Amino acid sequence: MKIKTVKDMNLVNKRCLVRVDFNVPVKDGVITDDTRIRSALPTLNYILSQEGSSLIVMSHLGRPKGEVKSEFSLSVVRERLQKLLGTKVIMAEDCIGNKIVKLTKDLNPGEVLLLENLRFHSEETKNDPEFAKKLAQNGDIFINDAFGTAHRAHASTEGVTKFLPSAGGFLIEKEVAFFEPLVTNPAKPFVAIIGGAKVSSKISVLESLLKNCTTLIIGGGMAYTFLKAKGLNVGNSLIEDDFIDVAKKLIKDASDRGVEILLPVDHLAAAEFSSDAEVITINSEMIPDGLIGMDIGPKTLESYNDVIAKAKSLVWNGPLGVFEFNNFAKGTLGVAQLVAECRGITVVGGGDSVAAVNKFGYADKIDHVSTGGGASLEYLEGKELPGIAALK
Repeated sequence: MKIKTVKDMNLVNKRCLVRVDFNVPVKDGVITDDTRIRSALPTLNYILSQEGSSLIVMSHLGRPKGEVKSEFSLSVVRERLQKLLGTKVIMAEDCIGNKIVKLTKDLNPGEVLLLENLRFHSEETKNDPEFAKKLAQNGDIFINDAFGTAHRAHASTEGVTKFLPSAGGFLIEKEVAFFEPLVTNPAKPFVAIIGGAKVSSKISVLESLLKNCTTLIIGGGMAYTFLKAKGLNVGNSLIEDDFIDVAKKLIKDASDRGVEILLPVDHLAAAEFSSDAEVITINSEMIPDGLIGMDIGPKTLESYNDVIAKAKSLVWNGPLGVFEFNNFAKGTLGVAQLVAECRGITVVGGGDSVAAVNKFGYADKIDHVSTGGGASLEYLEGKELPGIAALK
């Protein structure tokens, strides 16, 4: 997919309205991970480098559901953004209105204005045309660099493109550059690692990946539904009984297409779902009654070695076990290490798997760590993302 990018635009003496994804985790008023802010810096710095340009930044934070709530104010982001940009960031009290438009028009070249949380207005998520038009009054040019919200047709991602000349930022450009080949013409062997809790949330992406991948590794809680579909006992592990037939069909489709599916052949289990539960190693595919599968076992991890090492392209979405519990993080840690050592093109998408490579310190060894959870998943499903389609 070819999209217009920020470098295709004449930004000289322009007010540049930029949609970013600063929906960062905040605990007790402190940002705990500023990855999303840092990811937008190349675009923001490029705009500021253009003669006479000023920068108006807009984002959402949390889910205030159309109400003004102080705990979701972007003022907490202003401080971090100001530090990272190395220049003063002015905080607006709202994102629309005559007062805000005047603020944008009074900006001097090189100045930065951060608009207040877009989702303080319910019209944002409804993609209300009038709200989009009011947002557009804040700039002369619109740049979308919020991949994390590109799968939503909101006023600030899709609606505003109808009122301003529009293009994508460097982050959007990078995300498209890595994901597009995976769904159109991936270098093979193409290995897909899909984990997470539920089959129901990953059906479409599994079906899409079967069209192109060489090997499909299925782990995490969703693996137990597949194991049960094969007639194996999985004890008290997480099961989606309504999706057993779906799992059976996916297994058959993979066989018909010559795609190898790798499921766990051993497990780390526990008698209860708890961070300090005793680790019980199960040296077989089947989990005894009364036990819960919590992670893949060492034999399973070993079976991934050659497959991942030989991959020319690889995508990973979702953890392989309950990695937030240290006792059951070995599978996800092991996979993160194998992916980091893979010499093919490696892409990690999805909130939990991204959190895992960050937690274990492997992010800088992955070719691309996506900033979009739902967006990356929908891209892998082959869906057109409204926020990106609007930039074609």
